[in-house]
Amino acid sequence: MSAAAGEGAAYFAVWATDRPGTGAERLRVRDEHRARLRAGAPGLRVHLGGPTEDERGEMNGSLLVIEAADIDAVRAFVAADPYLRAGVYADVQVRPWRWGLGRPD
Repeated sequence: MSAAAGEGAAYFAVWATDRPGTGAERLRVRDEHRARLRAGAPGLRVHLGGPTEDERGEMNGSLLVIEAADIDAVRAFVAADPYLRAGVYADVQVRPWRWGLGRPD
């Protein structure tokens, strides 16, 4: 486990889906969103992240893998995300996740 997340931390997958027609708003707040993911939060580290795309290659959501002590910490972190605050995300799911392949040890 990462020192940033601490003892007893677990992994969580975050799937977010954009509202249709919010591409311009997504681009407007993208730098703020990305900086926040890189910074993480006390006891929380974002290990992986990136946009999902539609068949045309246009961004339409996000996938994150976050290490944290519990799901409530992840939900609080995501609730303050610039995309969510700007109304980009229509739906966000946070699920406990067990790292299988490619784990950075």
